[in-house]
Amino acid sequence: MISFLSLSSGSSGNCYWFSDGKISFLIDAGVGPRTCAKKLSEKGISLQDISFILVTHDHSDHIKALGIISSRYHKPVYTTRAISEALHHCMYTRGKLGGSLHTVDIGKEEDICGVKVTAFEVSHDASQTVGYHILFDGRRITLITDCGRMTPKIAEYARKADMLILESNYDEQMLEEGDYTYILKERIRGGNGHLSNSQAAETIKDAWTNREGTLSHIFLCHLSDNNNTPETALDASSRALAEIGADNCLLATLPRGKASELYFI
Repeated sequence: MISFLSLSSGSSGNCYWFSDGKISFLIDAGVGPRTCAKKLSEKGISLQDISFILVTHDHSDHIKALGIISSRYHKPVYTTRAISEALHHCMYTRGKLGGSLHTVDIGKEEDICGVKVTAFEVSHDASQTVGYHILFDGRRITLITDCGRMTPKIAEYARKADMLILESNYDEQMLEEGDYTYILKERIRGGNGHLSNSQAAETIKDAWTNREGTLSHIFLCHLSDNNNTPETALDASSRALAEIGADNCLLATLPRGKASELYFI
């Protein structure tokens, strides 16, 4: 059984924790070390027990605590070569990772502490951005966040999942009618920004209809604070699941700026 906890999901910070009771790891470290340690300890979890950290990309809301957590707790960090190079020059990680930084290859399954990890590229305006497909304790996890558009390869990894963590960033109408500048709106919806609720819903329909895994748990992540609400995001994906008669999987949103409940997969 896998335990899953989102410490924060959104532009204010992103950090996800997974454990099988022996091995535990984080995906991204965009939450301050004190906050991260406190949120974990509230669930009876020690940050010191983390085995490793995976990084999706070099934007601050995903790595602003990475250097401190890795160096303070002596935790190895894994990401692609391109992201690794960016981390060497980033203000949050420059000079702090040292020998703890390790690289993985896109599309190649890597064994990290017994966890099978495959990075795949997604479209986003960072140095490089990846999602992860993870085989852990017999369960298959796919995480897709900060993804401007879906591709056949990304959809392929979504179909493999037992547990899918998928960006559902914005509602199209809320974004269009909101007070963001035109340039920022185009950045968000222009193919190198974020997935909308409708894009997430279509991805979920495809992943369920053509599923290779059980797809028993779906978590919507990285919701915009200005152009979305949890209710709006849930409604879009719930209607998509209802249309195809998929009524036996858990669907939930991951909260911004605070920890989710502890899930058991």
